[in-house]
Amino acid sequence: MKVIKFLLFTCLLFSLSCKDEVVIDTSQDQTSVSTFYLIRHAEKVRSNPDDADPELNQKGLGRAMHWAEILADVDLDAIYSTDYNRTSMTAAPTSVKKNIDIRYYDPSTLDITQFKTDNLNKNVLIVGHSNTTPEFVNKLIDEERYSNIDDSENGILFIVQIVNGRPTVNKLIFNCNCPD
Repeated sequence: MKVIKFLLFTCLLFSLSCKDEVVIDTSQDQTSVSTFYLIRHAEKVRSNPDDADPELNQKGLGRAMHWAEILADVDLDAIYSTDYNRTSMTAAPTSVKKNIDIRYYDPSTLDITQFKTDNLNKNVLIVGHSNTTPEFVNKLIDEERYSNIDDSENGILFIVQIVNGRPTVNKLIFNCNCPD
């Protein structure tokens, strides 16, 4: 009987110590998470219809600062903008606040595969236009889901998160009570 008790005790002790000794090898199970925050430029000056590269108007400057506040708690690694006054001015307050230089991209020559690779496991802000922003989202998610943003809408934020190659999208709308 003592032998049986001893064996049971030893088995119990061994099984408990084995549980404490379990080592999980996660080297093969690397999780990759890339998060992209995409916005359209803020309100632009519309006084000269021939101006292809207008700056932001007063409300747009306020919205650009509002975006910087909205993104204040986001740990950004990079900021991209098209090379236009209105987009770079929209990105500027966030760039200054985060001490991150703006990188310029051309939506017509963008290699989305390379862009995703370059920004793997990063948090990235991308500032574009009413047509290029939803197009960029569609490329990131590899699906034609979003169409052009209405010309009067400047408060949409798309958040695309790609976890292990699988994208999800959230579309948020922020009102800005910025003065005109």
